[in-house]
Amino acid sequence: MSPFRATPPITAEWEHFEFTVDRGVATVVLDRPDKLNALTFDSYADLRDLLAELPHRGDVKVLVLTGRGRGFCSGGDVEEIIGELQKMETAELLEFTRMTGAVVKAMRECPLPIIAAVNGVAAGAGSVLALASDFRLLARSAKFAFLFTKVGLAGADMGSAYLLPRLVGLGRATELLMLGDKVDAARAESIGLASSVVDDEELPAAAMALARRLADGPALAYATTKVLLTRELDMDLGSSIELEAITQALLMTSKDHHEFYAAWSAGRSPQWTGR
Repeated sequence: MSPFRATPPITAEWEHFEFTVDRGVATVVLDRPDKLNALTFDSYADLRDLLAELPHRGDVKVLVLTGRGRGFCSGGDVEEIIGELQKMETAELLEFTRMTGAVVKAMRECPLPIIAAVNGVAAGAGSVLALASDFRLLARSAKFAFLFTKVGLAGADMGSAYLLPRLVGLGRATELLMLGDKVDAARAESIGLASSVVDDEELPAAAMALARRLADGPALAYATTKVLLTRELDMDLGSSIELEAITQALLMTSKDHHEFYAAWSAGRSPQWTGR
């Protein structure tokens, strides 16, 4: 656990999704299968707060995000969120939209790799949760739908207009965010929205294999790579090169880098500690 903790303890139990940790792999299972794991005000807030806690726990090196049943996440619950939003004034609505954006911001700023195991429909906010992850493993039956315009809202929501063009290009992002049409797994893979596509029954094992690889590998190197990828999105080349030079010089003093050389010299596999 991080020595730089404030007074509040690490949360022992999360009420609005299933959360487990096993040998460095944390798993969040959105657990409302009867509603295709639609999000509520509370599940948004819990995701935001969990992501802030994860780097301080000390027992987590990677996060897997998935849904129970036949859907990944169908977005905000129409009754529990959209219906309630009709009653709110502008200031309250802004508090809500800032909270949902804070989830994506926390996902990108969390140094731990995040794997979205997309086991069915990922629509609206669910599609953005997958988009904000570092790896998107899709079941062959999975589908994306950035359907915000279909409910009369801007297709740019929760950072999607920032993240999606950087992943698939401006032209495709314009199509996906404006039209809100479904994107099946095959097309998602062809345009770079999916890291890989596997048969439905193979998705849990594929996600865990990747998570295990990340958890057992050089965690400090992985975390630093994610941080630099996020920070350098808006830097010029000279600034990026200087940031990378400073970062590499620091990591050359790490225990993992010294362990690599010791293991190479001894003809054995490195024993990574993430330090």
